[in-house]
Amino acid sequence: MLTRLYHWFDRTERTMRRSFGRDISTPAGRRAAWWHYQVLDHAFLRTVWTNFFEIAPGVYRSNQPTHARLRRYRDMGIRTVINLRGPGRYAHYLFERESCTALGLTMVDAELRARHAVPAARILEMLEAMRAAERPFLFHCKSGADRAGFAAAAYLMVFEGRSVAEARKQLGLRYIHLKSTKTGVQDYILDVYEARQARGAIDFEAWIAEEYDNRAIQAGFDARRPAHEVA
Repeated sequence: MLTRLYHWFDRTERTMRRSFGRDISTPAGRRAAWWHYQVLDHAFLRTVWTNFFEIAPGVYRSNQPTHARLRRYRDMGIRTVINLRGPGRYAHYLFERESCTALGLTMVDAELRARHAVPAARILEMLEAMRAAERPFLFHCKSGADRAGFAAAAYLMVFEGRSVAEARKQLGLRYIHLKSTKTGVQDYILDVYEARQARGAIDFEAWIAEEYDNRAIQAGFDARRPAHEVA
């Protein structure tokens, strides 16, 4: 009963989210987009809850920043914003792009997914965006918990030479990441990589480029979960 209710609510919210919020070019469209951003994208929560942390010198993770937060981050020196939600047509993306342009920040799209193992090309694109970014830089997803956690772990392994065990700390309750949900696929990717390391050393970026198979990893993760949670 509760599962059916959750799925009904989730479908209803998704339908509402897709029904408006794609225009900020007119006063009426902008007002509607503002409500879409605040209520359906939960921006009102992110005015006070930031999930903002420095993971290495000049490298920060967070949830999606508001305009006021972007201005504050610019004033503290941040130059580049990597958007892990990817390009979009809705209010959260339109407002962020507008804010970055107005504030003189470089915004780069590098799309990941919270509940699925993405293709290798997307992870490599994210790493290349980090490599090319003018520092200090910030990367974010919606909540700053799952995609940002995986990105932080990848950054520490690739650019800071940290172990999987150290990197794994970026996916934890401190950041409101819940391993027991579908977003646990991010942890599972690290599990698979760690198991591969036990058979012979290979750095994370090379493993992604040469051996990582997102479909096999997703299937392996789904096989560990109850059928009703996979659907």
